[in-house]
Amino acid sequence: IIFTTTTITTLVTMAVRSALRSMLVAASVFQAVDALKASKFLEPNPANGTLAFSNVAAQAKGTSPCTCEANNQQWVSAKREVPKCIFIDLGAADGNSFNAFLSNKYGPVANCPSGKWEAFLVEANPRFNSPLEQVSARFPGDVHLMSTTAAYDCEGKTSFYLDTTNTQHNFWGSSLSTEHPDVQKSGMEHVDVTLMNLNRLLKENTIPGDWVMVKMDIEGAEWDILPCLAEADSASLIDRLYVEVHPQKLSMRGTTDAALKEAEDKLKQRGVDIPPYFSDTF
Repeated sequence: IIFTTTTITTLVTMAVRSALRSMLVAASVFQAVDALKASKFLEPNPANGTLAFSNVAAQAKGTSPCTCEANNQQWVSAKREVPKCIFIDLGAADGNSFNAFLSNKYGPVANCPSGKWEAFLVEANPRFNSPLEQVSARFPGDVHLMSTTAAYDCEGKTSFYLDTTNTQHNFWGSSLSTEHPDVQKSGMEHVDVTLMNLNRLLKENTIPGDWVMVKMDIEGAEWDILPCLAEADSASLIDRLYVEVHPQKLSMRGTTDAALKEAEDKLKQRGVDIPPYFSDTF
């Protein structure tokens, strides 16, 4: 085969262009990886030093981290015989709502059955671990702290997104949902949390003679929890449900307005009082 000078020049030019394209593609790949790492969609695996997609990627489209579990035969009903007030604080923050409960803002504490009460404080934001531990220490045996834990209707692990901007409002925009505007303003900063199932908590810790109050201020997760709660046997143990409803777009299951209204109607039919509520205790 005889190559002319023109042919050789053409081949060299093609080879150079191919090499340049490969270099550009490689640069784009590295830029893409850097962007994913910056957005926390890719995180290093400490076990082997490789990169893996994080829970941020799994929840990027607003998908629920687990499936509704309304009932489970393995859950054991509470055996306690002495009734009392049960205050379940979902989104406990620094204990402000619990302090409001003690100050009779959720009803006279003195009127609790048997003159006794018990509280469960559930909070996902680790910022509040220390103040909640101080609250719990004041009432050993009566206050049960579930820190770095998000209220939901199933159990597991997931990412919880932090509001780092609303300093004047106790960082109230932290949420399980990536759609929350305060989460997005905060750069999608997140922590790993445990999910607790409200249906199970009710089943295993309350009895029919209790006066059970559930305060729910959880930045959108109520859209997922309430339809599941409405199907749970333990829902009938609730006497009063204080729920602050946030924008529908924060639902990770795409619950509609009609579906939420149906769930609330079912709960009311089962004896759950749901008064209008807005958490103004910040």
